[in-house]
Amino acid sequence: MSDPKPIAAPNASSNASASALSAAAGANAESIAENIRAAILEHRLAPGAKLTEAQLCEVFAVKRGTVRQALAQLAGERLVDLEPNRGAFVASPSLQEVQEVFEVRRIIELVVVERIGKGHGMRRLKSISATIGRERRAFENRDFSAWIRLSGEFHAELASLTGNTVLCECLSGLVARSTLISALYESLGKSSCSFEDHEEILAALDPGDAAKAATLMAQHLRDVELKIPHAARSI
Repeated sequence: MSDPKPIAAPNASSNASASALSAAAGANAESIAENIRAAILEHRLAPGAKLTEAQLCEVFAVKRGTVRQALAQLAGERLVDLEPNRGAFVASPSLQEVQEVFEVRRIIELVVVERIGKGHGMRRLKSISATIGRERRAFENRDFSAWIRLSGEFHAELASLTGNTVLCECLSGLVARSTLISALYESLGKSSCSFEDHEEILAALDPGDAAKAATLMAQHLRDVELKIPHAARSI
């Protein structure tokens, strides 16, 4: 898996649509970044879509400096690519990056389940169960944008139980990147991150079976990773 070329996004518009964003009163760089981030992760903005500064200024009723701060923040998260003399674009990860992202995710998330299995955050597992419940309901209600978002939140919230803020920050960025990668080939209504897998992982953690949870998590991430290149080649 060494092809450095971006995966082609099917039916991707070259320009971001203002209708994909929801302007809020008193917008600042952080709230603009959050709005664009949500639009990307919920598939309302396609990979490769151009984020025009003038359009964003109009949508959020702010000056260019504020928009540029928001875009710089998203570029730091690798959700946006800033290209000299061309502007800002929703990132289009390569197949090689799929391998790299999931390699690091496996390292981090196996540490997460090991720490939880040893008692870190065990008392707060019910909050994770509630997230999976919302994930399942979103799927059943065909709220696919929420389903995609919640599937990532499961992994981020599980990591938060360790109490390690640096680990959580690292994983949050990787989960966001993984979700963006899946946006290149999955249509709404499909997801390679299964809530059934999440339920099985939680069921293993509940009695403190860290070994089983680690095995399930490794298989879950491997399944997600392997579906990406297969789907990309079918585009």
